[in-house]
Amino acid sequence: MNERFRDRRMAARILSSISDMDVRITVMHVCGTHQDTLVRNGLEPLLSDVGISIRQGPGCPVCVTTPREIECAVGIARSGAIITSFGDMLRVPGKDRTLSQVRAEGGDVRIVYSATDSIRIARDNPGREVVFLGIGFETTAPTTSALLMTDGLPENLSVLSFHRTVPPALRFLSSSGEVRIDGIIEPGHVSMVIGEDPYLFLSREHSIPQVIAGFEPLDLLMACHELARQNREGRAELVNLYKRVVRSEGNRAAREALEKTFVPSDIAWRGFPVIEGSGLRIKDDYGSADAKERFSHIIDEIEGLDIPEPPGCRCGEVLRGLIDPTECPLFQSACTPNTPVGPCMVSREGSCNILARWGRGPV
Repeated sequence: MNERFRDRRMAARILSSISDMDVRITVMHVCGTHQDTLVRNGLEPLLSDVGISIRQGPGCPVCVTTPREIECAVGIARSGAIITSFGDMLRVPGKDRTLSQVRAEGGDVRIVYSATDSIRIARDNPGREVVFLGIGFETTAPTTSALLMTDGLPENLSVLSFHRTVPPALRFLSSSGEVRIDGIIEPGHVSMVIGEDPYLFLSREHSIPQVIAGFEPLDLLMACHELARQNREGRAELVNLYKRVVRSEGNRAAREALEKTFVPSDIAWRGFPVIEGSGLRIKDDYGSADAKERFSHIIDEIEGLDIPEPPGCRCGEVLRGLIDPTECPLFQSACTPNTPVGPCMVSREGSCNILARWGRGPV
């Protein structure tokens, strides 16, 4: 039997089973790859037809980075240092410009594909300061740990850590009451690192059903089926449907690296207030490589600035699951993938960018 035909038949059976449960629930996920799968494959309207509404929460690390943090990187780049960063960050605006614009003005901003690429750049430029812009959740933060733990780390290399962790943001969302959450699809990539335990409080304290899911269309349909069943039966548990990749204890080596190099810190997220314990601050043992200390004169000055969101941009509400991208007045008018205004359109993991590229996908 043709594999695609078999998958379509299986999808139809899953959706029919969900329909038979006769539920009306709102599900949130926190992963850009999950959103891409949902939209690209046209799953959202199919799930809506059987009673499941899906919202993307703060699952895009580029999107949740604040304008103030971008401005810190801009300020350091304009001081003459070399900034190394993943590509998506270059088009996210700070106060009045992006890192890409700083580069066009003569600043030395370089795209890297791994945190450790910055080591070579620092060694090749011994007379200049090199700063790696550390962005991302528990998935990418261990690579920054690997950089910090490198033997013989160049003295001219430092890290500007804006890393964040997912569970504290979920605690905020579940406690805020802003949006109804009847179930959460946990991110597969993050779960590979942290395992199952960090999510358990959501079910135990807030009675929210949860599923750890993979990234294929059938993975997400089965995740929704499990959440519908738990709601139907009045249960609230964490179920790992991605056991082919995610172990209950996660990746111990990656977790140990994070614990060795970072400590939790309070940090604001775009669209959110300061979320307690959700940031990753570089430990004092590695303080000589902390760009926040090395460039404190620049960062302290930026901390005092008023840096508003781009006018008209409702990215913060999208990240909190309050609105769909189409409800933003800038979506696909002033704000497109070629002319992005806010980070949700800049990043390929952002809801706005995904919807603009794929529409609602094939049904």
